Amino acid sequence: MSFVFPRHSKASYPVAVGGEGPYLFDSAGKRYIDASGGAAVSCLGHGHPAVIQAIKDQVDKIAYAHSAFFTTEASEALAEYLIERAPGDLARVYFVSGGSEANETALKLARQFHLENGEPDRYHFIARQQSYHGNTLGALSVGGNAARRAPYQPLLSPASHIEPCYAYRHQAHDESEEAYGRRVADSLEAEILRVGPEKVAAFIAEPVVGATLGAVPAVSGYFKRIREICDQYGVLLILDEVMCGMGRTGSLYACEQDGIAPDILTCAKGLGGGYQPIGAVLCSGRIYDTIAQGSGAFEHGFTYIGHATACAAALAVQQTIEAENLLDNVQRQGAALREALEARFGNHHHVGDIRGRGLFIGLELVADRTTKEPFDPALKVNALIKKQAMAEGMVCYPAGGTVDGRRGDHVLLAPSFIVQRPHLDEIVDKLGRAVDSVLAEVGSAA
Repeated sequence: MSFVFPRHSKASYPVAVGGEGPYLFDSAGKRYIDASGGAAVSCLGHGHPAVIQAIKDQVDKIAYAHSAFFTTEASEALAEYLIERAPGDLARVYFVSGGSEANETALKLARQFHLENGEPDRYHFIARQQSYHGNTLGALSVGGNAARRAPYQPLLSPASHIEPCYAYRHQAHDESEEAYGRRVADSLEAEILRVGPEKVAAFIAEPVVGATLGAVPAVSGYFKRIREICDQYGVLLILDEVMCGMGRTGSLYACEQDGIAPDILTCAKGLGGGYQPIGAVLCSGRIYDTIAQGSGAFEHGFTYIGHATACAAALAVQQTIEAENLLDNVQRQGAALREALEARFGNHHHVGDIRGRGLFIGLELVADRTTKEPFDPALKVNALIKKQAMAEGMVCYPAGGTVDGRRGDHVLLAPSFIVQRPHLDEIVDKLGRAVDSVLAEVGSAA
């Protein structure tokens, strides 16, 4: 009998008892290749000795000290590491325990900046449909994942959502990539003008949309135009790199590939690689200085911010990625994985799109490839694929509601940065068998 409150009370979960590199092992002795890092978390795989040793060493010194009384060597060193490599004028780091906390913090930081900057009417946030920014109420308010928002709608703060940059579904046949990017970016300006520029605090977006859309990058030029619009109207730009950042797309910060820098950047999953719970909010010197020279206190906080053991683990993860040149491997193996997926699924009747950057790749599944018509949601194709992939010995990250929050299915792949070609072949082979098995079942049922 279990006393754990599970994700789903009607599901039965194997007991994970070990891990090595890109593999996990359950209590029955079965091995799974972790093709999604859980939820794009395990960037170094499992059981990396350098990270384990760093955790042990930190616990031997000081595991935890409350940030209202102390700073720690571990948090100072990690902050310095992140800022020295950060784009633009990002200058300070606020550590939290995960992605939802990071985005919740970013929203409150943006609000307090405007208050202390003499613009108290700026409280409205704009985000995008089909986005995901976390499960706390503030983060959920700006998130565009309809299914996650629905039960809590009466509790959510007001926010507005513009269309996503989702070329597979929304770029017109006769529209160039540049024209499409400009058109969809300009919807932000239209929304700012509708709300009133003096009321808008910030725009929040994922550089590569993760869980809700399945690794959808913006088209070239989109974010440069977004940056221009935010600057024009005094709106802060918050980039949510919780899932796509920390090397996942092939650069330490995902926005580097879009040629821009935000006012506030959030990261989490790949920051600590799952070895400890940690997230971070990076902000510009202007934001920090406005608060530091004003009230001096950010009216916010969590018990475990700047947790010494978590910071030590994250620093070891990031130093290992750099020392082992793993971002080069992300780029190299990411290209190889795309090539292998194209070879296996490129002409598949029910795979409409293969997209992503680095080792962050999504496959969108469709009932009809020509019309892009999604499967009936009642079929629960994504859930069936997840279950069948586990039976095959593979962890992947399927989801539904891809198209509009209700219809659509995709599979997200985010293997560890240490993968080599044999691992990719195993992933593609097992995913192929899982997809074919499920679609054969769905077809016979229809």
